[in-house]
Amino acid sequence: MEMSMILLIILAVFVIWLVVTFNGLVTARNRTKEAWSDIDVQLKRRHDLIPNLLESVKGYLSHERGLLENITKSRSQAMEAQKSGSHTDLAKAESMLGNLLGNLRVSMEAYPDLKANTNVAQLMDELSDTENKIMAARRFYNGQTRDFNTKLEVFPTNLIGNTLKFVKFDFFEIADATERENVTVKF
Repeated sequence: MEMSMILLIILAVFVIWLVVTFNGLVTARNRTKEAWSDIDVQLKRRHDLIPNLLESVKGYLSHERGLLENITKSRSQAMEAQKSGSHTDLAKAESMLGNLLGNLRVSMEAYPDLKANTNVAQLMDELSDTENKIMAARRFYNGQTRDFNTKLEVFPTNLIGNTLKFVKFDFFEIADATERENVTVKF
């Protein structure tokens, strides 16, 4: 009787550990998905702001037609990548779009009238705010991804994760290596 009680206690502890570990993995996976959703929301906001901004500046930047067309094309590619669900493709497309928007900001600096336009200034402020929110959401997502992936790699949780087919998430990384380089300031 005593031996069967010990085995029952060991089995109960094992089942409790199994449930707690499984629930921890599910919670971490859901937090990571939620963090990705936060990125999606901010990217959608940026995609919605771009047409308004381009419409506001196109009269001033008529000679920058190629840049404006590239931004429109890049926005479309980013929206397609967002629909595809591929984090790698989305990171690459958003990186390109961010670079082009940076070029637009530089082009706008040459036009004091454009900078003084309240609609353009407000749109640029909103876009800048959105860029900051995207960076914050990206950091949060990468932190959640790190935590989830670590749980999947650490013994003994990895046994449960692998058995139940939990899959690691990809980090949202900078796709363009030139973005990692330090900015050179010349006087």
